[in-house]
Amino acid sequence: MRVKCVLCDKIESIPNDSAEAKRLRNRPIHTYMCKVCEDRIAERTKQRAATGNFRLYKSPKSDDEW
Repeated sequence: MRVKCVLCDKIESIPNDSAEAKRLRNRPIHTYMCKVCEDRIAERTKQRAATGNFRLYKSPKSDDEW
């Protein structure tokens, strides 16, 4: 399966029977990111987290009694 990175527009090939290929076929909202871009984002996220000014905003959990 040929896929295109959403950030750098590099076209790569992934195996048709991989879990990632199935996820991309069945759920069009999911996007593909190449390994280089994924590593770059992970590295910069770790740098921001180390500064102490980085917060992850999570939705509040509500306890529904149903």
